[in-house]
Amino acid sequence: MIAYDAFESRRIDAQGLAVAARVAGSGTPMLLLHGFPETHLMWRDIAPQLCERFTTVCVDLPGYGMSAGPAPAADHAAHSKRALASQLVAAMDALGWHRFIVVGHDRGARVGYRLALDHPDRVLGLAVLDIVPTADAWRAADATFALAYWPWSLLAQPAPLPERVLTRCADEVVASALDQWGSPPRTFSAPVRQAYADALRRPASAHAICEEYRAAASIDRLHDEADLAAGRRIACATLALWGRGGTLDTACAAAGGPLGIWRRWCGGALEGEAVDGGHFFPETHPDIVAARLLRHFGALTVSR
Repeated sequence: MIAYDAFESRRIDAQGLAVAARVAGSGTPMLLLHGFPETHLMWRDIAPQLCERFTTVCVDLPGYGMSAGPAPAADHAAHSKRALASQLVAAMDALGWHRFIVVGHDRGARVGYRLALDHPDRVLGLAVLDIVPTADAWRAADATFALAYWPWSLLAQPAPLPERVLTRCADEVVASALDQWGSPPRTFSAPVRQAYADALRRPASAHAICEEYRAAASIDRLHDEADLAAGRRIACATLALWGRGGTLDTACAAAGGPLGIWRRWCGGALEGEAVDGGHFFPETHPDIVAARLLRHFGALTVSR
């Protein structure tokens, strides 16, 4: 098994912007997308288990971590999931891969399902970890949701307030998320916490992250609603995993749980289940997640 530290570090040109990536393995390509407040480092214990079967590409989302972000736009379209997905398609083109599997957690899963909707010819399979589509999340939002997922409302506020929160209180932001969203104690080491906080402290990254949240509160919702109205559906096989007993279980109960919501969006095969470990279950239970991805996508093959 290749240690994560031994993955090749790459700077990939994508639409004139550099995407930071760690790449290793062989076989069918799998693009791994992190959430907030993480970076590609969240895959450190999962990606090595996938390398013998997949070419794993772990990126920092555009604007996050060490990836360059687009120039902001007044309507936040430059940081919409549609724009970020397009940039990542260009990154995979630069690596020589036309078709690939997409696995995303949290914010990365939002980019992932948008990529599958906008570029159906590119996505072999999709895994969405601990989310439901953005429009549905806002529709189901209540006091419990607002208090549990405070970044949705706080980081979507006009600049510069949320940017200052991230840059000046990075350690506290990371600690709040990692310790309060259902993770078992002592899951995250001091170096991992430090890496996540350091990424938030960079002013350019903080601004890009807030712009991405502003897009989620505005233009991303419009894109989702337009797709539902037009009958557009995710064509590839989809795997949905979510934290057992978490906010999604509660918020989605009336719709038949997260799978009940995803059925409205998926034209292809859909499977899913709850996983212990809170919102960050890919980091709290990496072996379970890796095994589930291998089982679900192991038979998919593609050549350059």
